[in-house]
Amino acid sequence: MSRQRMSASTSIRTMKTPLRSGKIALPKAPAGTPATGSIAQLRFGQSDGFIRLTDGREVYFHRADLRDGTAFNALNPGDAVMFDLIEDDVSGARAVRVTWRTRSRRR
Repeated sequence: MSRQRMSASTSIRTMKTPLRSGKIALPKAPAGTPATGSIAQLRFGQSDGFIRLTDGREVYFHRADLRDGTAFNALNPGDAVMFDLIEDDVSGARAVRVTWRTRSRRR
């Protein structure tokens, strides 16, 4: 039996399979343009909302787009926020890495 095991492991070694480096590649975070605005609307049932930019446009964000330490339930309409703006031709503009503009607003 040991010969069968040895021959099986030998044949596996000769298959020239690529070796993995052992490092896990994390997905790249989308890069955006730094922007500021204020919370225009919050939809707690859907866990998302809209941010009004200084030019009047409204940009979508989801609770998953908040930075660590920024609680979705602590946001209020009118709160000043800063974020990275991602423009996409298919799905439109989206705010990611959303946080309060001033740290004193943190609750």
